[in-house]
Formats: sequence, C-alpha cells, structure tokens
Amino acid sequence: MIAFVSGPVAALAPDTAVVEVGGIGMAVQCTPNTLSGLRVGQQARLATSLVVREDSLTLYGFADDDERQTFELLQTASGVGPRLAQAMLAVHTPDALRRAFASGDEKALTAVPGIGKKGAQKLLLELKDRLGEPVGSSVTAAVSTAAAGWRDQLHAALVGLGYATREADEAVTAVAPQAEAVAAEGGTPQVGQLLRAALQTLNRAR
Repeated sequence: MIAFVSGPVAALAPDTAVVEVGGIGMAVQCTPNTLSGLRVGQQARLATSLVVREDSLTLYGFADDDERQTFELLQTASGVGPRLAQAMLAVHTPDALRRAFASGDEKALTAVPGIGKKGAQKLLLELKDRLGEPVGSSVTAAVSTAAAGWRDQLHAALVGLGYATREADEAVTAVAPQAEAVAAEGGTPQVGQLLRAALQTLNRAR
C-alpha cells in the first residue's frame, strides 16, 4: 500500500494533482478542498489510498490521515465505491460525516451527488457504528461553514490551477447564482460542480 506521497506539485487539474516523487509524476485523485490547498511548484504531502481494479490502479489523495481512513471506512458499505466515497468527502468533512451517521441525518447524505433518499437510509443503517464518534463541531455548523466558504474554496482552486486573480474573481461571480440557488433550497454548494462550471466559463471567455 502507498500510504502517502510527498514532493513538489508538478500539475493541477479539476480533480487531480500530479506530485513528483523520485522523478516520477504520481497522478492523485483529490477533492476540490484538498486541491485548493495545493500550489504548482510547492511541496505537498498527501495521505493516499490505492484502489486496484482489473484494468486500473488509481491513487486517491487526502489532506490528512483522518480523511483517508474515513474514505476507506465508507467503502465498507455495500454499493459505496471510491468515487462515491470521495464525493461524500467533497461535500462533508470526516467529522461532519461522523455526526451525520451518529444522528441519522438523512438530509446531510442526500446533499451528496449520487445519494438519494433510499440510499441515504441504507447507508445510515450500515455505517452508523463504523465511523466512530464525532470530535469537532456539529454537522449543522460544518454544513453552514461549507455553504458560506464555497467562494474562498473555489477561488483558491482556480488560482491553484494557474488562473489570474481577476479571472478567478470573474468565474466565481459567474457561478454564484448556481451556488446561491442550491443554498436557498437548504443544500450545500458543491465546490467540485462549481469548479467545473467555472472552468467552462473561463474556457468560453478565452
């Protein structure tokens, strides 16, 4: 198992970071939150989980060991693969997920793309006692922070991808109505989706 990778960041994409390790570029799948903390040319250390399939080897990267452990525990539930586990961590912090499962918060789970009402109920039954006890702030506070902090996360991710501050400002403004519509319905703006929309806006402008 590859427990972590450490080295300079060689490249960034909307869902991937390339970290140079011993002269080899390791492509690591990351959430937008993790990517927003990386900068090309700067040193990075990512906790990692290697997912082996018949036709592929995919390395998933995380800001810390807690995220990686949560990612792996989520996959012990039937029907949860690495993509869905990563999507859950893109929307909620590990502690927010622990609180969601501990309190049976179905709404928090359905905020994740790919999880419907029945899927959320099934996950709550399967994972209720597997993730451990929450140690930080409440899930409500975590969701509120995520909803309020999407602008900073998106802006940092765009700048990390090499866009100028002015371009990042304009792209954030362009997708703001989409994020505000989600928040108005009680949901949490998903930085991954907003990042894709912002990149489309920037590509059309060029």
